[in-house]
Amino acid sequence: MGIPSGRRRKFILMKYFGAHVSASGGVENAPINAHRIGAKAFALFTKNQRQWKSAPLSSASISAFRANCEKYGFSPSQILPHDSYLINLGHPEDEGLAKSREAFLDEMMRCEQLGLDRLNFHPGSHLGKVDEETCLRKIAESINLALEKTSGVTAVIENTAGQGTNLGFKFEHLRYIIDHVEDKSRVGVCIDTCHAFSAGYDLATQDAFDKTFMDFDAIVGFGYLKGMHLNDTKKALGSKVDRHENIGVGFLSTDAFRFIAKDPRFDGIPLILETPNEELWAQEIALLYSFL
Repeated sequence: MGIPSGRRRKFILMKYFGAHVSASGGVENAPINAHRIGAKAFALFTKNQRQWKSAPLSSASISAFRANCEKYGFSPSQILPHDSYLINLGHPEDEGLAKSREAFLDEMMRCEQLGLDRLNFHPGSHLGKVDEETCLRKIAESINLALEKTSGVTAVIENTAGQGTNLGFKFEHLRYIIDHVEDKSRVGVCIDTCHAFSAGYDLATQDAFDKTFMDFDAIVGFGYLKGMHLNDTKKALGSKVDRHENIGVGFLSTDAFRFIAKDPRFDGIPLILETPNEELWAQEIALLYSFL
């Protein structure tokens, strides 16, 4: 016996699949670009991700962004903005740390202006100059400073592959940062499937997937999960190399993404593709919804 059409439609829309779309020409174009590929979620950069400073958002862009989100049915819970790649909230040197904290605060304030409720960021790197715990404490302190000066925006820590001196590749790193954030109602995590697999968390089989997310729940907790990046990987389990691949082409194949699609623990959050071939995004989003 099939699911009645009304109930089936409600169930499907519990999953918000999308991609990190271009905001070229203005942030107001991001929801349009997401709608064009059939996305029910999207990520964007609210400024040039490879520059420390950008012009402030104009009132016209802010209004147009909000209007386009409403037009195409994107609520804040379906949008996962990403900060600049330059920011290192655990920077071991005073100048680099101050510059990163200033830039991160600007990113949080941009989200606040746009009516967005979360900001995804890479935690930081010790650059081989301090120990891991010192770096993790600096990251938490950086988050606390930004939360004190903003409201309504959750700082969402992304797990990393562990490449170089980047931290955040262990669930314990994410937990340590959370434990040292004062306002725990405004901190969360984003799990990138490529990063997790490269860091040594197996997702490729049902048993391995279940074990990984049982560990995640025990160490971090699903209550902190505010988004995911859905990427296959060019590199093997535990490689600590961050190389995204399109769905079904890499070491994860399609199985891990089918597990996510069918698991209600991943309902109601933005599930974002960052796969390298953007021409396949519409096809990949349709594939993800077909798993339901």
